[in-house]
Amino acid sequence: MKIAFLGTGLMGTGFVRRMLANGHAVQVWNRSAAKAQALQAQGARAFADAAAAVAGEGGVQRVHLSLADDASVDAVLEPLAAALPAGACIVDHTTTAPTPTAERAARWQARGRPFVHAPVFMGPANAAEGTGVMLASGARARFDELLPDLQAMTGKVVYMGEAPERAAAFKLLGNLTILGLIGVLGDVNRLAHALGMNAREAFSLFEHFNPGNTLTARAGRIVSADVTQPSFEMTMARKDVRLMQEEAQRGGQGLFVAPALAAMLDAGIARGQGHLDVVAAARVAG
Repeated sequence: MKIAFLGTGLMGTGFVRRMLANGHAVQVWNRSAAKAQALQAQGARAFADAAAAVAGEGGVQRVHLSLADDASVDAVLEPLAAALPAGACIVDHTTTAPTPTAERAARWQARGRPFVHAPVFMGPANAAEGTGVMLASGARARFDELLPDLQAMTGKVVYMGEAPERAAAFKLLGNLTILGLIGVLGDVNRLAHALGMNAREAFSLFEHFNPGNTLTARAGRIVSADVTQPSFEMTMARKDVRLMQEEAQRGGQGLFVAPALAAMLDAGIARGQGHLDVVAAARVAG
């Protein structure tokens, strides 16, 4: 298959190498031309502009993108409306927001160019190796048609549903979880320093205690389980957060995540839920 890949940064470069290894002819473009030209040594063909990449050599059957955000996707794609061959499918791996993703999919569908959003939980090495997780959403028939090639790009492809913006929504949920965990680790590190410990010593806790093992169970309890029989009462959790903040302050460290957590617990307690399990604070009020 002849494919145009637009955006050959770290992720895009990995994807292009994987596509070449899978036997595809790949035409590449990148805003910084040197990054695209570097892939010619592996067999890709670099073009000076995106329109040439999708229309050159008789046109391509599919366009893949890996860019920065919604604005960059539209800035690259919109000028290609006349250059992109009729029926060519657009597959966007960029992390974008759900609302503009839905609008973008509708706009390109009306032009006769199907648009599929397929963001990933992958790093550059995963892209080159074909490992990691890819999400995709949109028309089921189109997904089924693309699936063999998407599977060749990654370890696991998960269909998120017919609505074209569903994959974008779940990608943001996943990234929020990842970044939230990094924020928690930052507070653990700061509290540890306030207590006279370095990061290595503090994080040795996780050799014996893996809080990630509770993630699925606690998420399930937020959704459906009874919170009137608490395993960790909300008022006790709030007391613990107060202790963390006070001890960090004594050691000259400020916490970032703990204040937001305290605010969430305070809101739950203000609703009269202090006697419930702490997961009640994570539910949407109303």
